[in-house]
Amino acid sequence: MADEFILRMKDITKTFPGVLALDGVQLDVRPGTVHSLMGENGAGKSTLMKCLIGMYVPDSGTLEVGGETVSIPDTRTGLKLGISMIHQELSPVPEMSVAENIFLGREPVNRFGLISRATMNAACRELFAKWEINLNPARLMKNLSIAETQMVEIAKAISFDSRIIIMDEPTSAITEREVDHLHRMIGQLTKSGTAIIYITHKMDEVFKISDDVTIFRDGKWVATKPASELDRDKLIALMVGRELTQMFPKEPAEIGEVVLSVRNLNRGKLVKDVSFDLRKGEILGLAGLMGAGRTEILETIFGVAKAESGTITVHGKAVTISSPTDAIASGIALLTEDRKQTGIMGVLSVRDNTIMAALPRYTKAGLLDMPRIDRVCQEQREALKTKTPSLKQLIKNLSGGNQQKVLISRWLLTLPDILMIDEPTRGIDVGAKSEIHRLMSQLAGTGKAIIMVSSEMPEVLGMSDRILVMHEGRITGELSRAEATQEKIMDYATGPDAAA
Repeated sequence: MADEFILRMKDITKTFPGVLALDGVQLDVRPGTVHSLMGENGAGKSTLMKCLIGMYVPDSGTLEVGGETVSIPDTRTGLKLGISMIHQELSPVPEMSVAENIFLGREPVNRFGLISRATMNAACRELFAKWEINLNPARLMKNLSIAETQMVEIAKAISFDSRIIIMDEPTSAITEREVDHLHRMIGQLTKSGTAIIYITHKMDEVFKISDDVTIFRDGKWVATKPASELDRDKLIALMVGRELTQMFPKEPAEIGEVVLSVRNLNRGKLVKDVSFDLRKGEILGLAGLMGAGRTEILETIFGVAKAESGTITVHGKAVTISSPTDAIASGIALLTEDRKQTGIMGVLSVRDNTIMAALPRYTKAGLLDMPRIDRVCQEQREALKTKTPSLKQLIKNLSGGNQQKVLISRWLLTLPDILMIDEPTRGIDVGAKSEIHRLMSQLAGTGKAIIMVSSEMPEVLGMSDRILVMHEGRITGELSRAEATQEKIMDYATGPDAAA
């Protein structure tokens, strides 16, 4: 049938200096379906989609949209052909409003040719009402959480009324409630005939919403199969070329004395009377829904934001933390949830990103001791098995999993006793996830005390020795590893009344 496929990509090849990113790959997508793209980071999924949307031009191959052979030299052409994309790395204009971001470049104008903000806000409210998104169109993007920013990006892609919508890790920054909301939206879109190309590292999503699945590995097409013919083990084997028998390689560690004690910590409505202890060798999971206050606790402990009241004790000694510098001096490190915005310095090398937090330790007579810096960075690269051509490679060219390893190396060089990790595997492929989990387990085994914030329930359950559950800034429940279940966590996460 001529209309069997809304999209056909054949023999697509794309090279970058020194890298064959796509090696003659193919993709056929049916209208009104969800077609998932799976593969480890660096497999070529996002590169292929950027070729489809017009961000990259393929070196060779053919593109057919709606049965017609097309060329897509830029994103404007892609949008005209009915193709829109939600990117994995969010790039909002922070000083503009929600509505201005959604209608950027296509703002409604009045009869004088001036932008009509009233019309734009009304159109935004209508869009949000249709898709049940609870956001004020007039809010500035810089005041939104990452999850709210993600929902704006989703709404923007939908607003183009595209016949093909690419979703690259759309649920990496939102909680389970928002994920369910997005899946309902996808159901409505496919019923109207829209094709969804879905990139995710979350296995449960693939089997929940996908009609078809295409797997890539190392820039090559591996297979395309109906989702009904796959299970978790088969999919992982196709993605990584091997079986991953243990997604959460949590090794038992000796739990020692209390290294961090937080008492009655308060920060407005975000952190309310929070108290807990963290022990040597322990991985303490922080669970909760969006806005529960998990990230805010880490930021307050680390000195990114100032506590209004409460005490923090490290190794039995009360400490005053007014800045991250104070936290680092107290043996505390923080990996933030947004690698791009608050983690990596994309224009710097792997070496520079690795060493930057520990520079005072590697100076001699006021000058940087470069041979020593090169040596310790190389040691970290080997210890964490970070894949990079060299330490001089720009970190922005690494996969998400390898960027995360560099950030872990950065903080390990500050010699912390307490490691706080916010969303350790956000946007990371299944193989790299297992490696990060194994690394966390090894660090705990050496006596590091770890606080882990995660929106992925299997990760919380699989990696935590103990779990604290939050709701609206408060700790509403504490569960041991043995007694923790998804149902109990959700009870506490929806509020103290439900948990009681």
